[in-house]
Amino acid sequence: MRYRWVPLLFLLSTVSLGGIATSPWDDMRSEHSWKNIPENWVSLGLPIADTTIDLYIALKPYRENALVDALNEISDPGHSRYGVHLSREQVTDLVAPHPDTIQLVHSWLEHHRITSSSVSVTHGGSFLTVTAVSVSQANDLLGASYQLYTHTKTNETIVRTLGYSLPVVLHGHVQTVAPTTFFSSPLTQWQTPRKRSDVAAVRPGKSPSRRDDADVTLASLRWLYSTVTYVPSAMDRNKVGVTGYNEEYPSPADLKSYMLKYRPDGIDATYVVELVNGGKYDPSNPGTEANLNIQLSEGMTYPTPHIFYSTKASPSGDSFLAWLNAVLSEQNVPQTITTSYGFFENVFPKSYAIRVCNLFAQLGARGASVLFASGDDGVGRGDCSRFTPIFPATCPYVTVVGATMSLGPEVAASLSGGGFSDFFDRPEYQQQAVSTFLDNLGHQYSGLYNPLGRGIPDISAQARRIPIFHKGEEDILKGTSCSAPIVSGIISLLNDYRLSQGKPPLGFLNPWLYGGGLNGLNDIVSGSNPGCNTDGFSAVVGWDPVTGLGTPDFLRLMHTLDPGSSNPPE
Repeated sequence: MRYRWVPLLFLLSTVSLGGIATSPWDDMRSEHSWKNIPENWVSLGLPIADTTIDLYIALKPYRENALVDALNEISDPGHSRYGVHLSREQVTDLVAPHPDTIQLVHSWLEHHRITSSSVSVTHGGSFLTVTAVSVSQANDLLGASYQLYTHTKTNETIVRTLGYSLPVVLHGHVQTVAPTTFFSSPLTQWQTPRKRSDVAAVRPGKSPSRRDDADVTLASLRWLYSTVTYVPSAMDRNKVGVTGYNEEYPSPADLKSYMLKYRPDGIDATYVVELVNGGKYDPSNPGTEANLNIQLSEGMTYPTPHIFYSTKASPSGDSFLAWLNAVLSEQNVPQTITTSYGFFENVFPKSYAIRVCNLFAQLGARGASVLFASGDDGVGRGDCSRFTPIFPATCPYVTVVGATMSLGPEVAASLSGGGFSDFFDRPEYQQQAVSTFLDNLGHQYSGLYNPLGRGIPDISAQARRIPIFHKGEEDILKGTSCSAPIVSGIISLLNDYRLSQGKPPLGFLNPWLYGGGLNGLNDIVSGSNPGCNTDGFSAVVGWDPVTGLGTPDFLRLMHTLDPGSSNPPE
C-alpha cells in the first residue's frame, strides 16, 4: 500500500498537549528487536565513552513498486520490453525517495545535532551514510541501547543493539538502519574440502556408468552439461563476476595448475581483482572457497574475462551490503555473477533483508544474472524446530543453485539446501510450479515451513567429488559452492551466445527458466535433502525444494533462446 504523504510542515510542527510541548521525533515506535542475544554472541557491556559508529540509513522509494515492475517486464521473454536493461541512472531514478522523505530525515538528524557535513547521500538519495556518530547520540536517535558484543567462535567484536525504534512519522520513509540488530558474523561457505584420494575420475563418454565414488572432473562437467563444443566469441563484452569474502583470495598459480591438468587449452587463464571497501588480496595465502569459485568458473567459460571482488565487511558488518553498494555504483556490471556464501534467513531483521534483496533486483534490472548457492544443510541444521533456508538465496530476484550427484543419471545430493522463505512471498514466476509440488506434498511438514514463501532452489548441478587445486595440492570438494560456479559458467556461455548474436544478455533468469527455459533442463526425480531430524523434501517430477527445476543442458537452453536454429552453432 502506498504511503499517504502528509504535508511536511504538519509533520515538523510542535504540538502542545496539556501545556507540554512535544516533538514528532519523541513519538517512537519499535522497528525491530530480539528477545535474546543471537546465538554465538555474548555482551561485553557498554563501549568506552568516545566510541563512534557510522550509520547507514536506507530510504524507501517514492514509487515503491516501480523497480520490481520494470524488472519483471525486462525479464519476461513474452514482454515487449524483454532484454531492454536499464542504465545505472535509470535504476537510480526508479528507486529515488520522495523529496519530502529526504527533507524529513535530514530534519530528524538535525534535531539530534547531526551536522550536514557528516551526511553523504548515494544511489539517488536512497542511501544515507552518517559518519562518526557517537554511541550515546545513536542511542538517542534510535531509542537503542548499543553494547559491545563478541563472537564466541571467532572473537570478532562489534557494536550492536538488541532493539531500535524510529519516530512514527519516519516509518513510512525509512526502510532500515544499520548497524542495529543484525549480528553479522563470517559468511558461511557452502563447501567441504578433503585431500584427493586415489579413486579414478569419471571420464566423459556416451554412456557413463553411475559411480558415486568417483571424482567428477571438469571434462565430465562439460560433457554432462553439453558445453564442450561451444567456443566463446564475445570476450570484449561478456564478463563473469566472482564475489569473495572472509579475506579469502584465489591463487593464479593454483589456477594455472588446475587448467594445466583439466583444461590445457586455457593455461593462460587469468582474472582481475577489484578491492571493495578496503578488501585485500594476498595470492600467497589463498582460500579454498575463492580458488574453487575461480577455477570452476574459468574452466567452464574460458577465455571469458573474470573479475574477482575481494570485499571487506562494511563498518555495519555486512559484506553483502558493502559489495552491493560498490558494484551498483559502477557504470557497467558483469553479465553473470556467482556467490557461494550466505546466512540462515532467521538471523536477519526482515526489513534489513528486504533492503538487501531489493539491491539484487537493481542488478537484475541492469542486465546481470545473479546466482547463489542454496546451502549444504538440507532443510536445516541440527535440532531445528523449523526448517531454515538461507539468505540471500531466499531473495526472489536471484537464481539459486542446489546440488546433485552421480552421472547416468543425476540424483539429488542429500546436502542440497532447499525450502521456503519466511520473509519473501512466492513470486509470480513460481506460482504454477510450486503450487503443484505443494498440492502433491499435502500436509507433510505442516508448520515447519511457510507454504506461501519463495521456494528454493531454482536449478541445480553437480556438488560432490569436485577436484580443484589449493596451495599446490589437489583437493576434492563437495557442496553447493561447487554447483553455483558450474551453473554460472553455463549461464555466462549463454550470455556469450546472446551477445555474439547482437542480442542483450539474459539478465534476471527466473521468469525465463520457469517458462521457455524448462525445455533446456533435466528434471531430477530421485533423492532428498534431510535436516532438522526429518527426511526433508523429495525430488519429484517438476519443481521441488531439493533440485529446483533440474540441471542445465547448455545446447538445449541455447536452442530455447534461438528456436529458429535447429542446430545451434558449435
